Amino acid sequence: MENGLHFISGLPRSGSTLLAAILRQNPLIHAGMSSPLAGLFRGLMQGMGPQGELAAMLSPVQRENVLRGLFDSYYKDIRSTKVVVDTNRLWCSKMAAIAKLFPEARVIVCVRDLAWIMDSFERILRKEPLLVSKMFRPRDAATVYTRVSALASGSGTVGFAWNAVQEAFWGEHADRLLVIDYEALTRETARTIKCIYDALGLPAFDHDFANVSYTDGGAVDAQLGVPGLHTVNGKVEFSERQTILPPDLYQRFAGRTFWRRPRANTRNVAVVLPSEQRARRLAQQAGGNFAPDRSDPPVPASADL
Repeated sequence: MENGLHFISGLPRSGSTLLAAILRQNPLIHAGMSSPLAGLFRGLMQGMGPQGELAAMLSPVQRENVLRGLFDSYYKDIRSTKVVVDTNRLWCSKMAAIAKLFPEARVIVCVRDLAWIMDSFERILRKEPLLVSKMFRPRDAATVYTRVSALASGSGTVGFAWNAVQEAFWGEHADRLLVIDYEALTRETARTIKCIYDALGLPAFDHDFANVSYTDGGAVDAQLGVPGLHTVNGKVEFSERQTILPPDLYQRFAGRTFWRRPRANTRNVAVVLPSEQRARRLAQQAGGNFAPDRSDPPVPASADL
């Protein structure tokens, strides 16, 4: 990649589209909502693996060239003039492959308190009460409890991403991560963006945080039955509000913020948190260390939340 390749990954409803909308204000950066590249990448890996009928005819070098060539082809018209930042929740589960193919790439991981992720999904679904979203099977769409349980399953939208983020956070390639707390991004946007530019080795750019717009996802959101899921328009700011989740459902997920706990960060991952005073309070709310407690139990790989 002539001008560099990096990734945005992490938890859904945690600011990845907002971050991409900010970064793309810079004419030297290409960024957007989740791209289809990760799905193509996974399909190629499977096709060239033991499942493939003629996989034995591929050498490790050929396999590597094909996967790297996918990125070269997909971004052929962009990479000569811009730094590419590709977004998809899958990337946190492919850290070893990223390290092998793109040694200079960094992965920006957007995270947020799980209770507020569930609240955000439920809130946007309720904006269109006459639509039935394709996000859920009919039986899973019945109530807020079944919807949240479906999202939290090991193969669900939130559960898969949660497991992938944990895998990356404690994995051997954690030094490539830059974890961005949602509150830091929305409360202290300028400082957070500077941290990202520094991590990616990019020259500073004067962003307009009062006028951030992203509307390219309209067709995808409409097809999914969740209009506005990837729409950003207006000033970047943190919204204080009361949750619309039932109290027991909120408490089931509240406080699951391991990235805010200093003792949990055994790999010394770079984490951008809100200002020191607020970050300290948030860490205390989350337990202050990584001793397992009822609010943040350890979750094995592929487990339901």
